[in-house]
Amino acid sequence: MKRTVVVAAAALLLGAGAVMAQDNLVKQSQDIMKANAKNLGGVLIAMVKGEKPYDQAAVNAALAQLEDTAKKLPTMYPASMKGAKYEGDYSASPKIWEDHAGFQAKIDSFAKVVTEAKAKIKDLDSLKATAPGIGKECGGCHETYRLKNS
Repeated sequence: MKRTVVVAAAALLLGAGAVMAQDNLVKQSQDIMKANAKNLGGVLIAMVKGEKPYDQAAVNAALAQLEDTAKKLPTMYPASMKGAKYEGDYSASPKIWEDHAGFQAKIDSFAKVVTEAKAKIKDLDSLKATAPGIGKECGGCHETYRLKNS
């Protein structure tokens, strides 16, 4: 009898741990995407629009964060996250798991654009020429692999 109770309790704890781990992954992915928005829109695009003065150090920091995201993306959405509940405006689309090859291709394209941008952006003119391409890569992935919550 004791053994049954212990086994049942352990199973409940493991189940709760899996839910907590999934919630943690959801929060991490949301935090990373918010950082992307802050760095792409709030830093790079703001400079392109003249809302902020050009600052190479800020450009470098924004690109470093975007590059870090590109490295993390392949592991940010394990199969256990399919159907996870997201707080806020957006959720991960099931297409991430249904079309994993397509999702990986988007990640690879994003990583390539960010890496190229790091080598190209040296002044405001090169930022203006390059930043829209980064935005296009982000938006292109969102069109297919992100859902607006109702």
